[in-house]
Amino acid sequence: MIVSQKSPTSAARGSLFVAVSLLLLGGLLVSGNVGCSSEGTSAAASAAADAKSPAGPAVELLPVEKDRLRLGFIKLTDCAPLVIAKENGYFDDEGLDVVVEAQANWKVLLDRVVGGELDGAHMLAGQPIGATVGFGTSAHVITACSLDLNGNGITVSNRVWEKMQAADEKLKSPTPPHPISAASLRPVIDEYRAAGKDFNFGMVFPVSTHNYELRYWLAAAGIHPGFYTAGDARGVDQGEVVLSVTPPPQMPAVLEAGTIDAYCVGEPWNQQAVIKGIGVPVATDSEIWRNNPEKVFGVTAEWNEKNPQTHIAVVKAIIRACQWLDETDASGEFLHREEACRILARPEYVGADYAVIAASMTGSFTFQATDKVSLPEFNIFFKHHATYPFYSDCVWLLTQMRRWGQIPESKPDAWYHATAERVYRPEIYRRAADSLVRSGHLAAGDLPQTDGYKPANADFIDGVSYDGRKPTAYLQSLKIGHKN
Repeated sequence: MIVSQKSPTSAARGSLFVAVSLLLLGGLLVSGNVGCSSEGTSAAASAAADAKSPAGPAVELLPVEKDRLRLGFIKLTDCAPLVIAKENGYFDDEGLDVVVEAQANWKVLLDRVVGGELDGAHMLAGQPIGATVGFGTSAHVITACSLDLNGNGITVSNRVWEKMQAADEKLKSPTPPHPISAASLRPVIDEYRAAGKDFNFGMVFPVSTHNYELRYWLAAAGIHPGFYTAGDARGVDQGEVVLSVTPPPQMPAVLEAGTIDAYCVGEPWNQQAVIKGIGVPVATDSEIWRNNPEKVFGVTAEWNEKNPQTHIAVVKAIIRACQWLDETDASGEFLHREEACRILARPEYVGADYAVIAASMTGSFTFQATDKVSLPEFNIFFKHHATYPFYSDCVWLLTQMRRWGQIPESKPDAWYHATAERVYRPEIYRRAADSLVRSGHLAAGDLPQTDGYKPANADFIDGVSYDGRKPTAYLQSLKIGHKN
């Protein structure tokens, strides 16, 4: 049943306020016997009616089990789907009263979802998987919606960048060729090791895409990032570098202090290093693996069982927000990214300067002052079926957990597929998306025709092909890491 209308834009809300004010004023004037024609009152009433007219098609309102929700996020630009679903009234359209709340770090966020303090959250794509397989926090967490593709970068300190330039003549150019391989970092790491010093990388969480992308980038150049073992939860066994956890907003300050030499993080914290003049991004995750999964919306399996219609309603609102974020005009220019950046800059959301957020989110990326490149797909929220929870994305993350020892024992291919089906829930996504198709918010063509697995591709920095249907064969094709 179609009963809810799309919330008006801020401009429409303003028009509504003016129109209703005029209408009320008209009523007061009439009641006070002050001269006011009936035509004027009718005009005000008409203006109010126009302002209330829907700005888009109605949505199907589901019989939600819980209408007041608290959702968590970390201060990164890719929290945008939750923020925009809130600010644009998409949650309201679903009959949901939603609070979106910043969390201190990824562990606190996950623990609060598992403990029931949060109904759901903006999560690292690896968090529901890691929790479900029992690495770190152990709980059955699921996702029915991906929030974005790409969005991360690897930044080195100015001191390290100068050493990389000294070791590789190509990097001395104002516009060095991209992607920059970690091979350029090898002489710097060797220098540190010869001096008895650790080369320290910051990354955001052990099961983060940042951890696996950083490890992939290093290993592709023959640099061993280290194994997780029963006796080494830090993941540095046999490693040539040290990777440690730092919360995303703290990355620039920790780099500037010299506690770490480089980091892998999402935006806007790479661009913050550029603007502050303390570091140089050397690679984006889209150069390491093009259109890789990044964040998801996660809830516990128990919460989903208790609130299935509420879950579908939340996913509907998120899909609409992602669609709005990626909407472009006929020339391919983003229609709403600048507005999104202004919203995200607010202190209750990302809380970074508009210019820092816009530096990567509006279609470009700055590696250094002389090297600003067009990257319209640095952040993808809706294109390329970005919101769909593909099993093959889950399987890739599982292979990396096994590759580096977070999964301590070899597993058959069937285990990878069964685990992906426990964690990634496309059937929930389909119910949400089908509802949006029926109400005219999505076209049927916006949904992928898939069994959950993307075609095999070699969109990696080392050219290795990945087929999610064959995880063991994929592990065996990689030069460094566990092979089975």
